[in-house]
Amino acid sequence: MSLVHQDVPRDAFAEVSHFRSELYACLTARGDALFELCDALLCMDGPVRTLVDLALAPEHRRGHGALYGGLNQGWIDVARRRRALAGVPLPRAVDGRLVLAVDVSPWLRPGANTCADRDLCHTFGWGEGKHQMVPGWPYSVVAALESGRTSWTAVLDAVRLEPGADIAAVTTVQIREVVERLIAAGQWRRGDPEVLVVLDAGYDAPRIAHLLDDLPVEILGRLCSDRVMRRPTPSREEFLLANPKGGRPPKHGGEFVFGNPTTWGAEQAVTVTDTRLYGKATAQAWDRLHPRLTRRAAWLDGPLPIIEGTVIRLAVEKLPSGGANKPVWLWWSRTGATNVHVDRCWQSFLRRFDIEHTFRLFKQTLGWTRPRLRSFEAADRWTLLVIAAYARLRLARPLAADLRSPWEKPTEVNKLTSARVRRGFRNLRTKTGSPAGAPKPSRPEPGRPPGSKNRKRATRHEVGRVLATGEAYTRPAHHKVGTKPRRQTSHPPRQ
Repeated sequence: MSLVHQDVPRDAFAEVSHFRSELYACLTARGDALFELCDALLCMDGPVRTLVDLALAPEHRRGHGALYGGLNQGWIDVARRRRALAGVPLPRAVDGRLVLAVDVSPWLRPGANTCADRDLCHTFGWGEGKHQMVPGWPYSVVAALESGRTSWTAVLDAVRLEPGADIAAVTTVQIREVVERLIAAGQWRRGDPEVLVVLDAGYDAPRIAHLLDDLPVEILGRLCSDRVMRRPTPSREEFLLANPKGGRPPKHGGEFVFGNPTTWGAEQAVTVTDTRLYGKATAQAWDRLHPRLTRRAAWLDGPLPIIEGTVIRLAVEKLPSGGANKPVWLWWSRTGATNVHVDRCWQSFLRRFDIEHTFRLFKQTLGWTRPRLRSFEAADRWTLLVIAAYARLRLARPLAADLRSPWEKPTEVNKLTSARVRRGFRNLRTKTGSPAGAPKPSRPEPGRPPGSKNRKRATRHEVGRVLATGEAYTRPAHHKVGTKPRRQTSHPPRQ
């Protein structure tokens, strides 16, 4: 699954030029400063260390005051920018299917007490199984995945999660809006394969699949290894055969305990594949399994639905990192899985980790989390500019030259990494021109008189999740992970 490149390079050049013009049209206030900031982000030599360094790039013709003024007082037409991202060529699977991945990446701000709307973000610490909760701004990102050995993705949307937000509800709305924009842009038409949405552990995949049942999407989510599923409700004949005296028919069938192989029964499908990194990969699938929902959290109103799907157990022979080799449990929102479906599901899930390469590029090369911005509105604008810059890099892949260092190996043009495409973007920018106007001379504000004190103390904000009533959020006792299988659960905790 590779990007759909145009046969003529001039067509790819037209795509880059059109996207630049559309991006400039989305910048409705202080557009010149924001557009040149995005150009400097792509043309700067080396990784972005500080935000003010971008003002020294030749592509940024304005001072550092205009840079911060654009982020603090600028305005971006978010709806139009999202439509522009949905209209560019997107990567597809071999069967023409769109594969979307959803994940959360934090912008950590542990010491920024004057920043509002900070939440406790889950981060991994040093050592196996260690994790920390650090204050910051978490962002939910949706990206289209490629197949094969690549680090490229097509980021389509990013939403900041507010404190106390229901992650499943926010993710459902985000996926719905992304899919509707893809349909409106002609990326999906009636008769095409359904869009596959891949989720990691921490998302309530059955609930999201139930809320998106009216859209042409399939949900594939990872489950914790201590989950317990239920089999289909037995028929009337089977119930009477097991209970000759009659009684109330059960609503759920027998248990399927992930940690107890004696409850698994016969598989629906089994595949064995030889892989280069993981050795022999064995995938087993069991059909028509559903979680037993209870009257809490998201299921307080209305009847409790039966959300059936396929459970897939993936076991590999080895791990490249040499860590603990544990099986991976997946839940697919469709039933009647065949060997082809099982292979497509677990291979698509492994491709989900490509979004981690995108996060690393955002943070280490493009400097997404480098600015020390106080306002979360400015952080949202900076995030949108970083995503737009990355989209321009992806469109410039067929046009980029391999400007490699002497110690680097030659690489084909269409197989360049995003960091190596960025090296030659300055040469491409000189051919496209800039729609931004020339800077006008101005005189800086006098600022605070020398020797005077700042008597207006900035407001301090508390950190953590809050409820709709304004009370502090505390994790319920039944949400804590125990050693025994959880037989009644509606959404698994994040591992």
